[in-house]
Amino acid sequence: MKALIAMSGGVDSSVAAYLMQQDGFECIGCTMHLYDNEDAGVSRSRTCCSLDDVNDARDVAYSLGMDFFVFNFSRDFRHQIIDKFISCYQEGITPNPCIDCNKYMKFDKLFQRAEILGCDYVVTGHYARIEKDEDGKMLLKKGLDETKDQSYVLYMLTQFQLAHIKFPLGNKWKTEIRDIAARQGFCNAEKPDSQDICFVPDGDYARIIELHTGKKCEPGCFLDMQGKCIGMHHGIINYTIGQRRGLGISAQEPLYVVSINSKDNTVTVGHDNDLYSSVVRVKEFNWISGVIPEGRVQCKAKIRYRSKEQPAVALPQENGMVKIVFEKSQRAVTPGQAAVLYDGDIVLGGGTIVQ
Repeated sequence: MKALIAMSGGVDSSVAAYLMQQDGFECIGCTMHLYDNEDAGVSRSRTCCSLDDVNDARDVAYSLGMDFFVFNFSRDFRHQIIDKFISCYQEGITPNPCIDCNKYMKFDKLFQRAEILGCDYVVTGHYARIEKDEDGKMLLKKGLDETKDQSYVLYMLTQFQLAHIKFPLGNKWKTEIRDIAARQGFCNAEKPDSQDICFVPDGDYARIIELHTGKKCEPGCFLDMQGKCIGMHHGIINYTIGQRRGLGISAQEPLYVVSINSKDNTVTVGHDNDLYSSVVRVKEFNWISGVIPEGRVQCKAKIRYRSKEQPAVALPQENGMVKIVFEKSQRAVTPGQAAVLYDGDIVLGGGTIVQ
């Protein structure tokens, strides 16, 4: 059996390649070239971090005796990931580009390359598990190491994809992965995990948006909950729901961003209790089973990557919409982020929050 290993240059995907070889697979390593220095606002005179990662991935692949390719997906990445990221912030929405990258790059473009190269599987270093139930349905499950679990960003996977994907790290702990890398002498055994969005290496989203659009953010009004202008903001791309820091508004009690309106260029602020809601509407919902349930679905739901899933009921609607009703109100539900449903450690599906 032949496997195409997506190698980011990090320790996780490097160990994934090693483990697949140990399981007897013929492996081909690859790295996706997704952006250039200019896209990340990095000077041409510097080596972009993505190029350093390519070198690390190549070093590990060659140490394992694997063929290695670099696939240039920068045009597609610019169109489907960076452009969407920019347009969302301009519309007052907080996107999750890592989810889009998984959907359109790792599990779309790489599947195409795997077919060309005659590979049976696409392999990544995600901390998640894939199992088959007694009826032959493919299940996506949480990674064994819940501190590293990445099932939340994989909710878009289909039955076909799950049948042709391997997650070798899903049943292991992060400490085990670093130990394996050290024993194999991998150059990235102690390499820190990536924390930022790859094309925003310094975390300054507004700077990247201004770089790509060539436009400065337009200031506008901060509104209180009654619609009164109580100050001026520095452009809606600088804010997200629940934000407290950097508002620059004097008030007797702490103020938080409650909503963002791109049409009139306003940011509404309120108190902490104004941030809670029990009903969440989700679009483009992907049911991993491939079947839309009838009626109410008792489950737990998660509305951001680092949060714990909470008891809820999901109600499938028309046009790929799902209404999620939580037992307890959730704080700072943010349009553009993902809502993902779980039954125990099984991912039922997920979609994009719209309200």
